[in-house]
Amino acid sequence: MKLNSFLFHERETLGVVLGDFVVNTRLLNAHYPEIPVTMLELIDRGQAAKDQLQLRINRLKEGEFVQVSQKLSEIQLLAPIPKPRKNIFGIGLNYTEHVAESARTLDTSNELPQQPVIFSKPPTTVTAHQTAVLLNRKITNQLDWEVELAVIIGTGGKNISKETAHNHIFGYTIINDISARDCRRAGQWIVSKGQDTFAPMGPALLTADEISDPQDLDLRLTVNGIEKQNSNTKFMLFRIADLISDLSTVFTLEPGDIIATGTPAGVGAGRNPQEWLKDGDLIEASVERLGTLVNHVKEI
Repeated sequence: MKLNSFLFHERETLGVVLGDFVVNTRLLNAHYPEIPVTMLELIDRGQAAKDQLQLRINRLKEGEFVQVSQKLSEIQLLAPIPKPRKNIFGIGLNYTEHVAESARTLDTSNELPQQPVIFSKPPTTVTAHQTAVLLNRKITNQLDWEVELAVIIGTGGKNISKETAHNHIFGYTIINDISARDCRRAGQWIVSKGQDTFAPMGPALLTADEISDPQDLDLRLTVNGIEKQNSNTKFMLFRIADLISDLSTVFTLEPGDIIATGTPAGVGAGRNPQEWLKDGDLIEASVERLGTLVNHVKEI
């Protein structure tokens, strides 16, 4: 299923995307109370709830569909998970060429990491498709972009094996891991990565069954229509199963947890000369099958 979250009567609402329309689960729930009405509720209730939702969608007659659906162009999108329960898990230096460009320009090691490099982004970093990324000149003058595939955990666990890791995935979406390159503190990344609006996410979420091989998806990012990043998830240093397994040895993973799996080469800091986002810039981050996440920069 292709899912999104949007505002309906000022409430976060789960939507099922069908072409140019979205089925409003709050309207569907009025007829079928077992239907979850938010993304996290659906994730929490597991495969049975997902199957029930799919069954109800499949059985909708034309008249019923009109009653419970809205045009996609007329809704106000939110991030797929607008309010994560805890920090997003970010993965640094997970594409070989990005390791090299970071070593040249950001004083990081040019040796390939032997374990995933983990950082976090607070829930307040999350913003939606077609919203502003805020540039605060009092804090940073080096605002940068990073297109990433994000993994949404469906079934939690501790010490998850690589062999079973994909069974714990609910779905996938796009994250733009916005970074303030001049805000690292003694090597720590939280100020660089954790400012408000620094995790645009969306526009939709595809459930795991819709993507046969998440390790073969094209990623692309443009700024004002000019291509900056172009790669494929097959070039990850640590694959998705590695990340889930490693993270679960450190933290208990829980339903709704978000893992941003790293970015390929082509970030602004790695270019010669370096390039930084400025007021009014349009950023378009694309992942194959998942669409394009569009945001603009707004100086405050």
